[in-house]
Amino acid sequence: MGHKLILASASPRRKELLEQIGAEFKILAAKGEETAVSDKPEQLVLELSAQKASEIAESLPAGEANTIVLGADTVVAFQREILGKPKNEEDAARMLQMLCGNTHSVYTGVTVIIIEGEKQQLHSFYEETKVTMYPMTERQISSYINTGEPMDKAGAYGIQGKFAVYIEKIDGDYNNVVGLPVARIYQELRKLGIDLLEH
Repeated sequence: MGHKLILASASPRRKELLEQIGAEFKILAAKGEETAVSDKPEQLVLELSAQKASEIAESLPAGEANTIVLGADTVVAFQREILGKPKNEEDAARMLQMLCGNTHSVYTGVTVIIIEGEKQQLHSFYEETKVTMYPMTERQISSYINTGEPMDKAGAYGIQGKFAVYIEKIDGDYNNVVGLPVARIYQELRKLGIDLLEH
């Protein structure tokens, strides 16, 4: 018996990654204000992904059969500072100046809540990818910010967009930097006896 998959995120990038692997799913984006207390990036993304998944799981009709709710949260961390989405263009410039010419980590926390009737099972993990950037001039930074691309992305850049020319190397899962470590999600669910791609 296949499971219905619900993505608790409105991120177009997460949607594309799930479509890319051939998963069938619907989107019910979590709306709640996220409140996280941890200052450790790996802990923070676990907390936030669990909040998103729990919010949607709790909103489903009681006794929902064979459903997986998938919540995810991505942050960029450099020298222990956690970088979320930039507040404005100055904030984006500050982040890019910090990251260019250096190596930083991208963490995505994933929480799956497996609902089978009255039974709920919660499983969380995170993936870390290291990204090294080429140096950038002030002009390159401001012209990238003018594209508007950095404004809704953790760390103020999109690896799959125009920023690709500034990425020197990646150590780890590329899709994790985009926003969803789909291979790891597939493998973790298989360990729990669920094949995402069986319909």
